[in-house]
Order: sequence, then C-alpha cells, then structure tokens
Amino acid sequence: MQRAMVSLMTVLALASALLVATGAAAQTAPNAAATPTPDNAVMVTIFLKHDQSRPLGELNAQLDRQGFYKAFPPDGVEVVSWYVMMGIGQVVTLRLPASRLREINRIIETSAWGAYHTEFYPTYDYKPVGIENHEKAQQK
Repeated sequence: MQRAMVSLMTVLALASALLVATGAAAQTAPNAAATPTPDNAVMVTIFLKHDQSRPLGELNAQLDRQGFYKAFPPDGVEVVSWYVMMGIGQVVTLRLPASRLREINRIIETSAWGAYHTEFYPTYDYKPVGIENHEKAQQK
C-alpha cells in the first residue's frame, strides 16, 4: 500500500512539473511583428462598456492616466470596426494573429479596466457567405 502511494505521489509530482513547464511556455511573449494570415488570423469583438456611475470626463481622464489610447490598438493589429453603441459604450472588432490574443487581453486588463467593463467575443466574417446565400435564394 505504501509503495503504491509513493508511486502515485511520484506520478502526481511529475504531472505537476509538466503542467508548470507547459504553462510557462504558453506565457512566452508573441512575436510583435506577426501579421494575420488566413491560417492564423482570428477576429475578436470587444465590448468596452462604460461605467455609467461616473461622468464621461472622469472616465476619459482615467483612460489617459492608464495609457489606454497609447497602448490600444497595438501596432500590427487590424481594427476592422470601432463603433460607439449608445447606452453600452464602445464596440471594437480586431483582426490579429492568434498568437497575439493574450497581448490584447493584457492591454485591456492594464489600461481599460476601471473605466470600462469588458466582454470578449470570438468573431468571424460571415458577410461573403450571407450574401452568397441571399443571391442563391433570389434565383430560386
């Protein structure tokens, strides 16, 4: 019984070490020069919801102090759209290499939180498919 317990503890220790090592590798900073290509591009839509309990001037001052507009969007990330949705805040859709997703998340965490409540949504461009389906339906 004791031998089985030692074996189990050894396996758990090795598994833990492997998980820690794998996690550390996953935290490596991405190549900032990476550009989105069809095989690595993702789109993400970010809802930047205003803190409506505070005046807009105060929110903008906080964003300035935290360096939001200096950091966001980072170089090499395509801004697909950036709208104000009245009653919500700002809605930004970005196209970027998947390897830079963590970078975007960290920029938002360090420079937008407090002024905004944030939500992230994976996004894809459905327009060509939707238009094609519409055109096919019109021909029937």
